[in-house]
Amino acid sequence: MEEINRVIINLLEKVESAYLKTMTFDNGREFCGHEKLSKSLKLQCFFANPYHSWERGLNEHTNGLIRQFYPKSTNFKIVKEEDF
Repeated sequence: MEEINRVIINLLEKVESAYLKTMTFDNGREFCGHEKLSKSLKLQCFFANPYHSWERGLNEHTNGLIRQFYPKSTNFKIVKEEDF
C-alpha cells in the first residue's frame, strides 16, 4: 500500500491539477490507502465492483493493446524501452 501510494503520488503530482479529478481502483488490498492519495492529489477515489471490468474502461483498453504485443507471461522487468 505505501509503495503504491508513493509511486502514484510521485507520478501524478507533476500533472496539472485541472486534469486530475477522479481515480478508479479495483478492490485489491494495495489500494486501502486511497484516503492519502485523495488528500495528496486532491481527487476523488472510486472502486469498481468485482467482476465489472468495464467500470475501469481505459485500464482494460490499455491492457488489450499491450496484450497484442506481449503475452500474459511476459516479464516486463526484462523488456527494453526500445521494444515499445
